[in-house]
Amino acid sequence: MQTFLEFEKPIAELEGKIEELRHLTDAGELNIADEVGKLQVKVDKLLRSTYAKLTAAQKVQVARHPNRPHCLDYVEGLIEDFTPLAGDRHFAEDAAVVGGLGRFRGRSVVVIGQEKGHDTESRVRHNFGMAKPEGYRKAQRLMQMAERFNLPVVSLVDTAGAFPGVQAEERGQAEAIAKSIETCLRIGVPLVSAVIGEGGSGGAIAIATADRVLMLEHAIYSVISPEGCASILWRSSDMAGDAATALRLTSQDLKELGVIDRVVQEPIGGAHRAPDETVTALGDAIEESLRELDGQDAATLRRHRREKFLEMGQKGLG
Repeated sequence: MQTFLEFEKPIAELEGKIEELRHLTDAGELNIADEVGKLQVKVDKLLRSTYAKLTAAQKVQVARHPNRPHCLDYVEGLIEDFTPLAGDRHFAEDAAVVGGLGRFRGRSVVVIGQEKGHDTESRVRHNFGMAKPEGYRKAQRLMQMAERFNLPVVSLVDTAGAFPGVQAEERGQAEAIAKSIETCLRIGVPLVSAVIGEGGSGGAIAIATADRVLMLEHAIYSVISPEGCASILWRSSDMAGDAATALRLTSQDLKELGVIDRVVQEPIGGAHRAPDETVTALGDAIEESLRELDGQDAATLRRHRREKFLEMGQKGLG
């Protein structure tokens, strides 16, 4: 069942009328097919105009849409013979981070991603995509394994942030994230990352310090959630919309700032309306990025990756 966001109410009304007409039979002078066709044209036009002028706050809603494809949807659509690998070899398995081996369009790769889940049961099992230290240590283990076997790494980012619980802090959450970032910078194989939904704080950059950072058109990527920012700066979550604008968390803003390398266009109406099309489009972008990195030796990859992130700081200071 399609879930409509608050700003999509006019679209929901038109699509509701279309569904009503489809349950009718042609009667008298009324041609149901023609009426449905006319309404569908209006829906398409309204979708285009609405999604062409989304505010930052509205993009946050789209990035969090419950029907948006998640990590395992991309794995299923893009990775053949996927073999999941579990555990950090220190403490436990963390289902918030999915990782393993597979073949991406004829090339062996290591895939790492954050999985939010689609329903209540899977969301609880995956902890809503919020990883604990063992999740980031598993990511480190898989990246190191990829380097050992000379396999490129593809990471899929979709998290509101690292899990903020007391137990996670007791087990070294900050250290695990820092070491994961360090591992991203040190491995001598190509690393391509894609922000597919929410890219929240250190929980995201822990697996996104990559040679190429891609971002879906309506995804978001920020140091803090709009609600968290608003509660700190204005002492009220009611200011989350203003915070979203101030944070410049949209893919368009981040491309302009040089934080990401490429914006991957989504179907009209967002990824949740055409998930298969979105998966294919992201796969094409990942394939192109990996091809650009082919032939570069380990030292070159490390140097360029390090320079890339150091330049972001210099640009920001300038």
